[in-house]
Amino acid sequence: MTDDASLDAIAFGTDGWRATLDTFTAPRVRAVGQAVADHLAAADLGSTTVAVGYDARDSSPGFATDLADVLTANGFDVLVPERDLPTPVLAWTVKERGLAGGLMLTASHNPPEYNGVKFLPGDGAPATPEVTDDIVANLRHPVESDETGERREVDMVGPYLDHALDFCGDPDCSGLRVAYDAMHGSGRDVTDRLLERAGATVERLRCDTDPEFGGVPPEPKADRLADLVARVVEGDADLGVANDGDADRVAVVTPEGYVDANFLYVALYDHLLEAGSGSAVRTVSTTFLVDRVAEAHGEAVHETAVGFKYVADAMREHSALFGGEESGGFGVTDHLLNKDGVLVALLAAQAHAERPIQDRLADIRAEHGDVVQDRVSVDCPDDRKAPVLRALGDELPDEVAGVAVERVNEVDGFKALLADESWLLMRPSGTEPKLRVYAEAESEARVAELLAAGRELVAPLV
Repeated sequence: MTDDASLDAIAFGTDGWRATLDTFTAPRVRAVGQAVADHLAAADLGSTTVAVGYDARDSSPGFATDLADVLTANGFDVLVPERDLPTPVLAWTVKERGLAGGLMLTASHNPPEYNGVKFLPGDGAPATPEVTDDIVANLRHPVESDETGERREVDMVGPYLDHALDFCGDPDCSGLRVAYDAMHGSGRDVTDRLLERAGATVERLRCDTDPEFGGVPPEPKADRLADLVARVVEGDADLGVANDGDADRVAVVTPEGYVDANFLYVALYDHLLEAGSGSAVRTVSTTFLVDRVAEAHGEAVHETAVGFKYVADAMREHSALFGGEESGGFGVTDHLLNKDGVLVALLAAQAHAERPIQDRLADIRAEHGDVVQDRVSVDCPDDRKAPVLRALGDELPDEVAGVAVERVNEVDGFKALLADESWLLMRPSGTEPKLRVYAEAESEARVAELLAAGRELVAPLV
């Protein structure tokens, strides 16, 4: 067997399998397709139809064809989209049509030299570790088969847009000027169309395809959205919205600038609570300000490990209203048990049209106090992560940066909750050879102290 065809390079992390194109090859992708076909056949779910979608990367349509070929050879019917599309559109299609599952070719916000694949079970939620472990454990190269399923191209975007408008109650965003940045990803002509159908006037930025993503990875961080920020801050638009490469994440800009994803979570949850009720789900790395807003409305908060598959599980278990994470992935339970940067972009516009997001956040800060959060990374090979965490468990101090540790949360790594209501989190990255160190406190200076203390704890153990 050639190195190109070996399967030990395939590993599903926090959100599917991603790798550079020297590793992410057609033989390995086809092996994933075969393992998914075997998994679905063994599960005997009733439906024998699978959706296969792909993002805007040059290599994605070809890999999607590889997957479709394997699935049809195993007797599954395959639905393919008319074009590249956002991951949440594929996920919703799987759920809405009652399909056996879906496969999405995407490396999300990674640079163009990457690609990846996500498996979506029949409810459109991220696959649980049990499912992906089963897929990886049964990887094999496809063999010739006499079975042949049907491949059919369908419009997935149109029905999704109709649903999104209906789900949000036919929102009225007339008079709202929105600048939308697709970052050359699959949100183009989807998120912007949705906003226009809601009545907004939309200015489009980076809504053309570009295999190099303009030289910038399609991750909607503040430093990668300079044009979008400038248009809103300078008054050319009332609101800025951006998606990552596969549009499952969203970023928002108001006239005061880029909105940190933690605060966007808080604003959106507060907005949803005006018309509804329900608990919130957040990861261990997401702000405690969510908890203060929930408590003020008599609602609970459920904390999970980092990764939307854990958020989705908790959203399902607790019938939560809203779930999200500090990286900009948010989901509404009654819509889809997955993060959706398209529908949430509409929710943000709807909220802003009713009451400017910056005003809502100012009131929340006035009532509940302000917080600051940041993170740093420490290089750590994947094979050192588990030993470092074991050693860290033995090294945890009774105080951090001069403040006593009241308790330690071990949901994901180690989260030290301090007496001054600040916290320090140290956990392994699920997508990179790094350890993450997060901190939240009432000031930037205090966060800097905590991050320095966290780095000093972690770095010597690597």
